[in-house]
Parts: sequence; C-alpha cells; structure tokens
Amino acid sequence: MEKKAKLTFLGTGTSSGIPLIGCDCEVCRSEDPRDKHLRASVLVEYEGLAILVDAGPDFRYQMLRAGISHLDAILLTHNHKDHTGGLDDIRAFNLVERHPVNIYCEKYVEETLRREYAYAFAEQKYPGAPEWRVHNIDGDHPFQVHSNASEEVLSWEKGFGYHHLPAQSEAGATAEIIPIHGWHHREKKLSVLGYRFGNIAYLTDIKRLDSDAELEKLKGVEYVTLGCVKVGDHHSHPSLQETLDFFEKVGARESYITHLSHQLPRYDAFAAMLPPHVHPAYDGLVIGGSSF
Repeated sequence: MEKKAKLTFLGTGTSSGIPLIGCDCEVCRSEDPRDKHLRASVLVEYEGLAILVDAGPDFRYQMLRAGISHLDAILLTHNHKDHTGGLDDIRAFNLVERHPVNIYCEKYVEETLRREYAYAFAEQKYPGAPEWRVHNIDGDHPFQVHSNASEEVLSWEKGFGYHHLPAQSEAGATAEIIPIHGWHHREKKLSVLGYRFGNIAYLTDIKRLDSDAELEKLKGVEYVTLGCVKVGDHHSHPSLQETLDFFEKVGARESYITHLSHQLPRYDAFAAMLPPHVHPAYDGLVIGGSSF
C-alpha cells in the first residue's frame, strides 16, 4: 500500500503573487480569500517528518500564518528568487530548535545560494547568520530525508554566535523522496525538480518533463499538482491545456493547479472551467492526510 502524506499549500501564487502590486484588475481586487496567493510553497508531513518545499520571499509570513514551529528539511525545486528568497529567515528555526536546517537541492542551486547568501557559507560567520547543511540531489535517484533531531546542537553565545555541539539524539525518522526531473522552458532550459511523497506529488514550475521515465515515477499517485500562470501558451510554464493533458496522463484521483497568476480567472470562475477532479489550489488548502 502506498504511504500516505499530508500537504498544506502555504502559497499558491506565481513570482509576483496575487494581488500584484499596483494592479486594479478583477482578480487582484477580489475579496475572496481564495484569490489571495502568496508565492508558491508547501508543507508536507510524511513519515513523521515536516518537510518544506521552497522558501520564497513570503517564507516568514507563511510560517507565522500556518503556526509552523518545526522543520526537518527544506527541498528546493530550482534557484529562482520566488522559491529561495526567504532562506535567511531560517535563522529563527536555528535559534528556537537549536539545530541547523537541512536543505536538499541540485548542485547548480547550491551554487546560486553560495553567491546570493555568501555570508551563510563564510568560514567566519557574523553572529546570527543562518545555519544550514546543503545536500546535493539529482533528478535520477530517490534520496533520504532525515529528522533534524540527529543534527549537531547549536548553542548561542551573545557577541560570538553559535557554538556547534555534538548531537544529543540518535537518528530519528527517515523518509525516501522520489524526485521528478523537468525543465522550466520548452527548450529544456533550467532544470527543475518536483517531488513525490508516497501518494502525493508536488510539481510547480515545470514546462516539460525530462522524459517519459519521469511520468512513470508518478504512476499510482492519488494527488498531483502542477503550476499554470495563464490559459494560453507561455514559454516557461504549461498552458492550461498542457496542464490538463498532464493531469490526464498521470491519472490521479484529484489534481491541483498552483503557481497561479492574475492572468487566470477568479477562483470561482476558474473552478467552473475545470473538470470535476481538477481544482485551483489556494493558500491554506490541505490535501491528503488521515481524513482523505
């Protein structure tokens, strides 16, 4: 039997979010809370672990709004700022949980982080810089995510920063994650990873999959997501028809469209356009879990 996961949409918007700054369109003016979209991110509870996928500019507010006080790991889909721009706020988890945060990403994403967050990788850090451990993954092989309880302990000293003490706990929960490799452009430019957590698969900025073998990795999922920013063609995101075709190939029980922009209709009108098993995602929506 497929292992069960629970996924909470923390943000379901594209890089500009909804409402777009300064926009007076019908979608941006909507008072329906399902039309308010922070940048795309989800929390997955799986095999006893709390796993965040992407940490964009709204990371801090998303953690506060959802009452999240514990993370075992962060998985990054790619290196765009709307998916990585909030990583400095990992500092709060370091201070409260007293552990580094494990980040899983492709090698090129780590290289971007090293440029954009050079202070977090410095040999001599300023006091309070974020503490993380980066683990490189690829789209070809499943990988293990571990509880952060077994990581070294961070002890704060005012004016100095963190002392790194030996871990106090044995290895805790572990989960195997299956990466889904795709491209953020029709010409196979910019590698992007989606992730399968048992019966749920989360994909966002994927214009096309790398091969038919990636589709096979999704066989048997009950819930699947994909990003879509407009009805018509787009160079780096699937059109609505491409999104629906993808959902048809996967054959999940329920499918959800995320990474939404104000170029799509308001929630109620958009939902009415879709097949019964396909839904617009919205911030705070929960799928999977014991009640499903």
